[in-house]
Amino acid sequence: MSLEELKCVNTNINLDEYLKYQNEVKRTMANPDWLGDFTKEDLEYLLATGSKIWLFYHNQEFVCSMMAIPSTKDSLNSLTLTEYNPHEVIDYGPMFVNPKYRGHGFQYQMLEYLDNYYKDTKLYAAVTIHPDNTYSINNILKANFMLITTKVFTRGLRNVYLKKLS
Repeated sequence: MSLEELKCVNTNINLDEYLKYQNEVKRTMANPDWLGDFTKEDLEYLLATGSKIWLFYHNQEFVCSMMAIPSTKDSLNSLTLTEYNPHEVIDYGPMFVNPKYRGHGFQYQMLEYLDNYYKDTKLYAAVTIHPDNTYSINNILKANFMLITTKVFTRGLRNVYLKKLS
């Protein structure tokens, strides 16, 4: 099964549903802190300021989700990417997959989807991943991201990766 075969919802996102899916996925993770936490208020603010969420379904069943967050000067400073223009960098936010659908390559497919979506409007994509999350790191490296630094954030230790989109 591929991402293209799934129903995509990317407008009028039901945030309660999104948070329910996120919590269900986190409950099945060996290290749930790797996914991070946004409150409903955080998500409302992010969506109001240009962030985007995609939810994918197979026969009404949630399969996976991804998010993209426009960069700001402050967010780039926090990522140690101070030399980049915020208008040129998109931050690939949380990606998660229903445990029933893990192992089907959906995270990598979501990375490709985001690359194609932003390749004409952004020059770079950034992402953060816990250094022990080898599955996600392997996907990021396969997608040609480069490790920039490792940093401690409020949600813990994270590798910062960057990729040139064009």
